[in-house]
Amino acid sequence: MTKRTAKQQIEELTEALKRERADAVNLRRRHEAEIASLRAAVKSSIITDLLPVIDNFERALKHVPTDLKDSDYVKGIQAVVKQFEKTLADMGVERIKTVGEHFNPHFHEAVGAEEGDGQQEVVSEELQAGYKLGDEVIRHAMVKVKG
Repeated sequence: MTKRTAKQQIEELTEALKRERADAVNLRRRHEAEIASLRAAVKSSIITDLLPVIDNFERALKHVPTDLKDSDYVKGIQAVVKQFEKTLADMGVERIKTVGEHFNPHFHEAVGAEEGDGQQEVVSEELQAGYKLGDEVIRHAMVKVKG
């Protein structure tokens, strides 16, 4: 058995320490990425659960009788909807553009079609709003398409 010199032992231990530090850094990065991914999933789930609430507010506002349109009660409901939309925007949620946009199956779900000029499919009506968080679609917009 050959004897290792103190210098060789120091070099080997230094290399081993460098590997351990690199492993620790990689583990920390992977852990932080997993936490960020989990946070995004939880955020997306909560937003998905809240979207029907804003849908119902918007449906109610579409059917307000003409004689009540200027009432303080309706104005209050409109303010709640605006606050809800601002909160979603502050969280990074964007409403998917629909009417007049080219149909994109990544963002839109066509549930009806109308005859058009046949050139390109264009969204003619939004039946339910769609939302995205960053690049992730939380809910596709349900639309009618003209094409």
